[in-house]
Amino acid sequence: MTVDKIFEALSSAPRRRILAYLSKTDMMAGEIVQRFADSMSQPAISKHLSILENAGLVWREKRGQNVHYGLKGDVVTGTLVRFLGEVCPRSRPFRNDSAAAARRKKSQKSEARQVLNTKSR
Repeated sequence: MTVDKIFEALSSAPRRRILAYLSKTDMMAGEIVQRFADSMSQPAISKHLSILENAGLVWREKRGQNVHYGLKGDVVTGTLVRFLGEVCPRSRPFRNDSAAAARRKKSQKSEARQVLNTKSR
């Protein structure tokens, strides 16, 4: 899964509409097809779902004879946050602070492990 794939998937209005339907609950493929029956064929919807799944934005699970789809909200959110962090100059100080905090935490954990190793000897 790459950021390019994700943004390519998000570039389509029908795919964004599918994601909106999946934003609160998972749905069976047939339910999604019914929602778009007036504007898209079943094969077109299957293609859109496949693109969304390949981009890592939705999950797919076969339950009996039905296929369920759901939104991977953490992927969508994380990708957008990372993207905005890269393109928004005002976010750079926050990113730098976050990176420094992560280094401090890593250092503290390492020090704590060293203390534990010393005590166990």
